[in-house]
Amino acid sequence: MDFPTSSGTPRIVIVGGGAGGLELAARLGHVLGQDKVTLVDSSPFHIWKPSLHEVAAGTLDIHQEGLSYLMLAHMRGFTFARGELLAVDRERRTIRVGKVVDAGGQTILPERELRYDTLVLALGSISNFFNTPGAAQYAVTLDSTDAAEAFRLTMLKNMAQVDQAREHDPQAHLRLVIVGGGATGVELAVELREASHVVSAYGLRNFDPDRDLAITLVEGAPRILSPLSEKISRAAHIRLNALGIQVETQCRVAEIAPTEVHTVDGRAFPADLCVWAAGIQGPPVLATLGLPLNRLGQLEVNAQLQSPDPHILALGDCCAVPWGEGKNVPARAQAAHQQADYLAGRILARVQGEDEDQDQDDAPYVYRDNGSLVSLGREAGVGSLMGKLSGRGLFVSGTLARWMYMSLHLMHHRAVLGFWRTAVLALARLLMRRTQPRVKLH
Repeated sequence: MDFPTSSGTPRIVIVGGGAGGLELAARLGHVLGQDKVTLVDSSPFHIWKPSLHEVAAGTLDIHQEGLSYLMLAHMRGFTFARGELLAVDRERRTIRVGKVVDAGGQTILPERELRYDTLVLALGSISNFFNTPGAAQYAVTLDSTDAAEAFRLTMLKNMAQVDQAREHDPQAHLRLVIVGGGATGVELAVELREASHVVSAYGLRNFDPDRDLAITLVEGAPRILSPLSEKISRAAHIRLNALGIQVETQCRVAEIAPTEVHTVDGRAFPADLCVWAAGIQGPPVLATLGLPLNRLGQLEVNAQLQSPDPHILALGDCCAVPWGEGKNVPARAQAAHQQADYLAGRILARVQGEDEDQDQDDAPYVYRDNGSLVSLGREAGVGSLMGKLSGRGLFVSGTLARWMYMSLHLMHHRAVLGFWRTAVLALARLLMRRTQPRVKLH
C-alpha cells in the first residue's frame, strides 16, 4: 500500500462513519491532521449501530446520545464531508458525494467531488430480504438511525390507536412480528417489551402491554442466536419466554403480506407491524465499482483489507475478509474495531515512512474473537468471554453481562473521544437519564 501524490500530501478519504470508519478517522486525524484525512457520511450524527434497537424502542434518544461528526472532526483533527456516496471514479481517483437537502427540500450542500489517494470503504451493510415476496414493501428494517426513529414513531402511534380502540373494542391489540432471531431481533423484542410498560404508564390508560402487545420472534434456524453457543441461546430463549414473547424456531418465512407473515410450512402470523432482522448484504453502490463481490454483495478484500485496486481498502460489514478455511470474518462491531486499529497502524506507518519492511507491511489482519454479549433488558444480559488460557468461553449472565454490554459502548466512545472526554460524557448522560423518563414519548 503506497500513497503516490504530486503534492507529497496523501489524501485519505474514509466513507462511512460507523464504528470502524469513525474510529479510523479519529486515529488518523489525531496524527495526520485535517488536510490529509476526510470522513464522509450521509448523516450529521453518529450512533453506535448496536444501539439502534434502543433507538427503535425509544429507550435511547438520538438527540442526546448522538455525536456530531462536525464536533468530532474539530476535536480529532479530520475533515467531515456530509453526503451519500454516489459513485467512485477509480481512474481519476475521485468520489462523488450527493447533495444534502433540508426538510423543505432546499439544498444545504451541493453535489461534490472529492479526490483521494487512498479510499477506505466503511459503508456498513443493509438488510438482506433474500428475495422474500413482500418483504421490501411491508417489513421495516433497522439499517439506520432514521429507520429506527421512524419505527419508534410508528410503534407509538399504533400503541395510541390500540389505547383508543380499547374503549369500544375489548379485543383490540397490537401484533408485532420480528423476523430474525439474531442479536438484533432478540434485543429489539426485549427492549420493546420493557419500553411498552413505561409508555403505557405515561398516559395510555387503556393499554395493558402484557395483554395488548403480542410480540412474535420468527427464526429459520433450530435455535435463536444460532452463531453463539447453545448455552447462550437457551438462556436467551428462557428470558424471552419469561417476558411473554413467543419464539418460533425452524420457521422459515415464505412471504410478508400487509397484515400477516406467511411461513414455508403453511402457517400465518398476524402482524400489524413486521420488523426484518434476518440477514445483511453490502450496499448497492459497491456493485458499481467494477470490483469482485461475494454472493452477499460485499467487497472481497485480502488479508490486508485491500481490494484488487491498490488504492481502495475496506473494513467492517461492507467487505468479506478471509478467516480460516472457506470462512469470512463475522459481521460484528468488534471486528470493525479491530480492523480500524489494524488499518490505522498500517496507514500511519506508510505515511510517516516508518515501515520500510515489506514483510511487515504485508502482515495480515487477524481476527480475535473476544466473545459475544447480548442485551436482554435493562437489568439482564447473556454472553461469553473468550478465555485466553483455557481456550474456552466463560459464560456470563444477568446484571454482570448487562454491565459488560454497556461497557462496549463506552470503549467505542473512548476510541473516538479519548479517555477523559468519554468519562465526562458518560457522567453527563447518567445525570440526564436520572432526571428524564427512560423512554422517549414524542
